[in-house]
Amino acid sequence: MTKKKNHPVSFKDKALELLPSGASFDACLTCGLCSSGCPASGLENMDPRKFIRMAMLGMDEELAETPWVWLCTQCRRCHHVCPMSIDIAQLVFFARGLWPEDKKPQGIVRSCQLTRSTDSTSAMGLPPEDFVFVVEDVLAEVREQQPRFSQIEAPMDKKGAYFFVNQNSREPMSEPDEMVPLWKIFDYVGADWTYSSKAWAAENFCMFSGDEAAWYEVIKKRVDAVNDLGCKVWLNTECGHSYFTMWTAINRFGMDANFELANLVSYYAQWIREGKLPVNSDWNTKNITFTVQDPCQIVRKAYGESIAEDMRFVAKTLVGENNFIDMQPNRSANYCCGGGGGFLQAGMTEHRRAYGKRKFDQIAATRANYVLTPCHNCHSQIEDIGHHYQGNYNVIHFWTLICLSLGILGENERTYLGDDLLELID
Repeated sequence: MTKKKNHPVSFKDKALELLPSGASFDACLTCGLCSSGCPASGLENMDPRKFIRMAMLGMDEELAETPWVWLCTQCRRCHHVCPMSIDIAQLVFFARGLWPEDKKPQGIVRSCQLTRSTDSTSAMGLPPEDFVFVVEDVLAEVREQQPRFSQIEAPMDKKGAYFFVNQNSREPMSEPDEMVPLWKIFDYVGADWTYSSKAWAAENFCMFSGDEAAWYEVIKKRVDAVNDLGCKVWLNTECGHSYFTMWTAINRFGMDANFELANLVSYYAQWIREGKLPVNSDWNTKNITFTVQDPCQIVRKAYGESIAEDMRFVAKTLVGENNFIDMQPNRSANYCCGGGGGFLQAGMTEHRRAYGKRKFDQIAATRANYVLTPCHNCHSQIEDIGHHYQGNYNVIHFWTLICLSLGILGENERTYLGDDLLELID
């Protein structure tokens, strides 16, 4: 980026604007809790405390140009531990927005462009007609090959359905059979749900690109789609950042959303407690061990401890309490894996893996055989650092274990099962 004199923006003014009432930057500059808990500390010779210090010193050019803003995942762990509640992630968002489009990580920019390119709002550019085709094709195959589900439905554009269900583009684009366990769960509990041919996609990298106008445009399409169908609940599936980008935008931009936002994990817990999902851990005869990743976007940045407890309730019910091992720290204090904030799309592989080493060490310390996570970015990042650092674990979706426990996991739905789990069901 080209150096500028008399930079037109002031990070100090922005930081003071974001400062909570009664707080002071004096303490922020001395305690260091933000930097000690940040996996991005040290990358590109930057850390959260240094970022704030430079803002206070008026070093606007340096902050507007440091690539560290693309290494910070905006996970808000610094904010979580800060005694002054300084929201450094908002300053990072501000800094990202100052970069010219041609200087931003092009993977993030391209994902945002693809999201805006069709009415699907898919970051992989899958148009509505292709999504409908994939759903119908997979549905026909399940009905034909699995007699137990010969009447299963995957409704499309159903007016007045209770749940408007989103889907991460990865499934219909490259892993279509991974949609089926979710359909089976809805079928099992008798959920009234629908997909939409428009705005069905979950992911949104426009927010991570720092493009506020594009972020608004994408969320507006999604809000309109839910309102048009008259659904009561927009149900976020096992995709972390989609929830945060949706509800934050609705509040930030004052959108007219005539529906509730909810997360599938909490419904898993509710349906188990109500007996609609009669899962148990009887299948786990080999005492295979599991841990759980707390996605920043739905735990620390959204629901907090309530959804973290729901995840643990579901996990322990599925695998057995004695077979569950928590990472340390956990829940809202958990470390970001390094997959969020657009990092996976940014093309900075070496930095991303260095960031992820802290998460890898957390997982390795549990000695768990599997990591459960309801987030696609977490899933991909934790898989990648596992391979890179030669870990001995697999990563798996909740929906896979739910269907495994119920005895309804099809042969094409076992991609993430290791040999140990395959032996138990074959």
